[in-house]
Amino acid sequence: PVPTKMVTHTHTHNTGMYNGSLPNGDRGRRKSRFSLSKRPKANGVKPSTVHAACTAQAAKAISNKDQHSISYTLYRGQTVVVEYTHDNNTDMFQIGRSTESPIDFVVTDTVAGSQSNSDTQSVQSTISRFACRVMCQRTPPYTARIYAAGFDSSKNIFLGEKAAKWKTCDGQMDGLTTNGVLVMHPRHGFTEDSKPGVWREISVCGNVFTLRETRSAQQRGKMVEAESQELVDGSLIDLCGATLLWRTAEGLSRTPTIKHLEALRQEINAARPQCPVGFNTLAFPSMRRKDTPDEKQPWVYLQCGHVHGYHNWGSHRDRDREQGWSRECPMCRATGPYVPLWLGCEASFYLDTAPPTHAFSPCGHVCSEKTAVFWSQIPLPHGTHTFHASCPFCAQQLSGEQGYVRLIFQGPLD
Repeated sequence: PVPTKMVTHTHTHNTGMYNGSLPNGDRGRRKSRFSLSKRPKANGVKPSTVHAACTAQAAKAISNKDQHSISYTLYRGQTVVVEYTHDNNTDMFQIGRSTESPIDFVVTDTVAGSQSNSDTQSVQSTISRFACRVMCQRTPPYTARIYAAGFDSSKNIFLGEKAAKWKTCDGQMDGLTTNGVLVMHPRHGFTEDSKPGVWREISVCGNVFTLRETRSAQQRGKMVEAESQELVDGSLIDLCGATLLWRTAEGLSRTPTIKHLEALRQEINAARPQCPVGFNTLAFPSMRRKDTPDEKQPWVYLQCGHVHGYHNWGSHRDRDREQGWSRECPMCRATGPYVPLWLGCEASFYLDTAPPTHAFSPCGHVCSEKTAVFWSQIPLPHGTHTFHASCPFCAQQLSGEQGYVRLIFQGPLD
């Protein structure tokens, strides 16, 4: 599951869950963060006429390449077609797995800890080809609303017989997509005081529901009328295979920049932390190098947080088959995984601008304390019916009592 970046005008809405870029680099409409900007010309749509099945108007709406429509197939092939008309006040952005032109942002399944896209190719995708659409107001306050399903190249959305669908009390139709679009708005926004919200499902018409029993169950959840499909700073959007983080321009103005993270990296290195065993100086590698550890790379004992350089002392390789490398810390004798530390490079995942003092377990990605605490409490959807906390930088499931550890550096002896 992966949180990226999204902008409306000067409003940046940030979506993705990679450490600064995709494993094979960002290209075209497939990248780890996207910015939504006001379009030169509005392309939003809104529902207008509802046609019962088998009418000439219904057939015309579906076959007309210039007409947006949603078809709801009911029992025994009965179909209801809802025509959509142009909306001058909104811009529409579509997200999905398809590389067809109506999709603005192409997303692929995130495989936890994978280093390259080839690691992900064998996995059968659970992300819909036309997963969801976001409608942004073209005037202040630039409200952004999310809807399940996106229009295809023929400007149609088809909800087949197996999809959950129903008639609303005002005579309109609504439905859910196969694996659904889930959204969670954090409480207190995306700030130092953020707390996890509740995951909800968004329908094709943008209504909010409690979750189904399993991801693709036929029976919809209960409608939650008090809640909205409006995206706020820090909203998480789950597409069943990738998780997106939505950031606003205002929220990003309070978030550290890459420049700030680089300054923090240099500050740590300037303090010349030392390995308590080899007495060699440790240094975090540059932000660009984030896959193979170099000789000055700091390593950590995840059980206690003591930071060392790489060494072979205290290895118990067979003692913990679950965690692979298990080591005894020379400082405190705590035994557990021993991993290299990597700075979290995607600034949008940080809740504050504090120094990187904590590392996620078991991956070793380093960030500020409040950022580590927040993500360790967020249950991200995994597969079709489980949730667990993951590192935002690599999507690996967190382990250990808290999911993170406070780092203990040793300063230079001179």
